[in-house]
Amino acid sequence: MGNAGREAPLDRGWLLGHFKPEGDPRHSHEVEIKWGTHPAGEERAVWATEEKRTALLVLISGRFRLRFPGGDVVLAEQGDYVLWGPGTDHSWLAESDTVVLTVRWPSIPGYAVE
Repeated sequence: MGNAGREAPLDRGWLLGHFKPEGDPRHSHEVEIKWGTHPAGEERAVWATEEKRTALLVLISGRFRLRFPGGDVVLAEQGDYVLWGPGTDHSWLAESDTVVLTVRWPSIPGYAVE
């Protein structure tokens, strides 16, 4: 048992994925899970490109804008979600203080934004 709100800040929000230590039950090459807390106005520094994963992002609270080449999607009501697949470039903006849950699969090294 754990608490996403307390544990997530220890690893940039990530609770499960390839980046957790071998032997840790949260280590996985199949899936990544992130509890993202974002203050109003925070945005992704650079677009994610050449994506090889599928992602599902669910709004827990707040208002969150996903930017895609074909247009933006705004998540405004708790439970709103968006799903995108490999090859979909994206970025995001927290329009208000926001909490989102992201699930991505598979878990592939090399996507961290510094």
